[in-house]
Amino acid sequence: MKKKILRRSISGFSIGLSIGYVITIIISLIWANGYYSPCVPELTAIMGSEINAVLFQAFLCGILGMGFSLASLIWEIESWGIVKQTGIYFLVVSVIMMPIAYITYWMEHSVKGILSYFGVFAVIFAMIWIIQYIRAKHNVKKLNTILLKKQSDEG
Repeated sequence: MKKKILRRSISGFSIGLSIGYVITIIISLIWANGYYSPCVPELTAIMGSEINAVLFQAFLCGILGMGFSLASLIWEIESWGIVKQTGIYFLVVSVIMMPIAYITYWMEHSVKGILSYFGVFAVIFAMIWIIQYIRAKHNVKKLNTILLKKQSDEG
């Protein structure tokens, strides 16, 4: 289990760092008028320089990826039902995501900004969960069909 946690931590950090970088590229393409904007100006001002802000944001993106990766272990607890797994996973990733989003100024620092960001986060979470659920249900149905065919061929 320790090796699994270590592997998930390392891969999650790397994936979080990569996704964070890709997001800055996408945001720059959409809103930065031909320039690369690695982080929001508010973070740069607080950190004292753009490089400090980028390093800090990169580190937090890695932590975010690591947190999501480690939280995915929740889906492997077979004694829990899907509702409990979903609720606890959502709670854990929200507790990881919201402070990082606030610290890095990915959301407006107001009640409206926090609620809006959380709302978008919850909608994206729900959409991904539904897609994953439908895929898993389809795979189970496919496996059951294969098993039934095997049983009828043997019988």
